[in-house]
Amino acid sequence: MDHDVIIIGGSFAGLSAAMQLARARRSVLVLDTGAPRNRYAAASHGFPGQDGKRPAHIRGALRVELDAYPTVTFLDAEAVQASRQGAGFHLSLAAGDALTAKRLILAYGVRDTLPDLPGLSERWGTGVLHCPYCHGYELNRQPVGVLARNETAMHQAMLLPDWGPTTLFTQGAFAPTPEQRHTLAARGVVLEVTPIAALLGPAPALEAVRLADGREIPIAGLFIAPQTSPASDLATSLGCETTDGPTGPYLAVDAMQTTNVPGVFAAGDVATPAANATLAAAAGVLAGVAAHRSLIFDPDLTGAR
Repeated sequence: MDHDVIIIGGSFAGLSAAMQLARARRSVLVLDTGAPRNRYAAASHGFPGQDGKRPAHIRGALRVELDAYPTVTFLDAEAVQASRQGAGFHLSLAAGDALTAKRLILAYGVRDTLPDLPGLSERWGTGVLHCPYCHGYELNRQPVGVLARNETAMHQAMLLPDWGPTTLFTQGAFAPTPEQRHTLAARGVVLEVTPIAALLGPAPALEAVRLADGREIPIAGLFIAPQTSPASDLATSLGCETTDGPTGPYLAVDAMQTTNVPGVFAAGDVATPAANATLAAAAGVLAGVAAHRSLIFDPDLTGAR
């Protein structure tokens, strides 16, 4: 085998997994396409020790730390096919090369499918957001909105008044019950049933939304729950099971980030319904430890744990 472990994905989860394996002096290759989900965000917040730093800066610092370990290598490449090969795995790369490893860690994240609204996509990560814990504080208690896609909007709208005066734009996708309307009103949430037609202001900032009837409502941030899907089909080709989440499917893992396929582990946004930098890094730690233990206690990939 070329490597003990190949990690597919070079953001917080993948690099955290690599660190654990590097410290066990295992041969690790990190494959990275250079297109992490958080590339649109100006800063990462709520990540202990890294609050306010650019995601690219955090990733760069982690790679510098990993460079101190001689058993870790990086390759800017995309894996397009994966299969079991004996007591390990075979990977095919987009460039046509092939690699083998005893274990795989899938940390390639998810893709976001955004609502089709004029002005929305160019504000993703700045004026259009998904997580108030990550980005709400920087809006400085200015008016914010929730763009409904389904009943998930109820949860978002209940949270957001702690960050600013909140309007829930139902968009014809969510009709609150009388009880839900009462609950929202108790939190000070304003309901708006006229759909948003466009987002306004100098992108990527957001100043207001224009409704279908021509009214303009000032808001500094619009929160959405985008539809998500795995950023790669590798898990499918390997036979990994998925679980349906509120925004889309994610890989089913146990408490140690182990998938149903012996020797395959997963961490980060691809393996959780809760996208968060700190949680991604923690999951990567668990996946790295689990992959190392698998090499020791299940060398033939019989499925023992």
